[in-house]
Amino acid sequence: MKLIAGNSNKDLSEAISAYLDVPLTQANMKRFSDMEVFVEIMENVRGEDVFFFQSTSYPANDHLMELLIAIDALKRGSARRITAVLPYYGYARQDRKTGGRTPISAKLVANLITAAGADRVLTMELHAGQIQGFFDIPLDNLIVSPVFIPKIEEECNGEEICIVSPDVGGVVRARAMAKRCGAELAIIDKRREKAGVSEVMNVIGNVKDKVCILVDDIVDSGGTLCNAAQALKENGAKSVQAYVVHGVLSGGAVARVADSPLEKLVITDSIAATDAVRAAHNIEQISVAPLIGEATRRIAEERSISELFRYGQDK
Repeated sequence: MKLIAGNSNKDLSEAISAYLDVPLTQANMKRFSDMEVFVEIMENVRGEDVFFFQSTSYPANDHLMELLIAIDALKRGSARRITAVLPYYGYARQDRKTGGRTPISAKLVANLITAAGADRVLTMELHAGQIQGFFDIPLDNLIVSPVFIPKIEEECNGEEICIVSPDVGGVVRARAMAKRCGAELAIIDKRREKAGVSEVMNVIGNVKDKVCILVDDIVDSGGTLCNAAQALKENGAKSVQAYVVHGVLSGGAVARVADSPLEKLVITDSIAATDAVRAAHNIEQISVAPLIGEATRRIAEERSISELFRYGQDK
């Protein structure tokens, strides 16, 4: 088994390497003067089972291109099997046509990864489950419940909690989390007037005097979470926390979260933290390296990884 780290999230790749006790394979990834991407694998990979770690986060296009070129380099180096490990799958929010003459970019990216020569994909908490069907190669979509639930139980020990979906689209995720935690479920009904702006309309469910846990897959501008937290507090919530898998946190999101009623925002290290995220008083990052590392080990050993999903699925 060979592990190779892209440039998007070196810290996570090193943590996965440490978990597996397998050193990272040396690779040279650089830019020419015109910003063309160049990748050279510095060790023999002929006949090897290779895992390339790369989140297609900001700058998304650079990291995506680096992923594709690295896969091509590995394929031409006669790697036996190439697994693209994408802790964060960029372009996932463009999973359907939202109007006339608009793309389905999530499908295009799936086609590019397949055409580049990947044999399988390992990713985590896709924005929409149906994206798995965009790939004609095997794809494993990890659920983060095994990481979040112990943290929630530790933080809220003895408190009456309510798991809250910030929108209708996240109800399945929130319901599975609520069932595992033995908590009640609430839903935020919001109306989005335009992209990047959301207006909370109503809270469905009883949140009075409860510790409310907002759960979602992506936090970008932070508007949805902050508006949801405000609505929950207005409806009598004792406190509000948020657990979100992918902390995109673009623009002024960190400042918005810092000024919001959110007591804490917990994100994973699927996307490398910026200096602003590290400095924020109410943002905490926890690692998914053991989860991804264990899934990587099971793929390499041809073992089932379905047990890793058990916390995120209804029984």
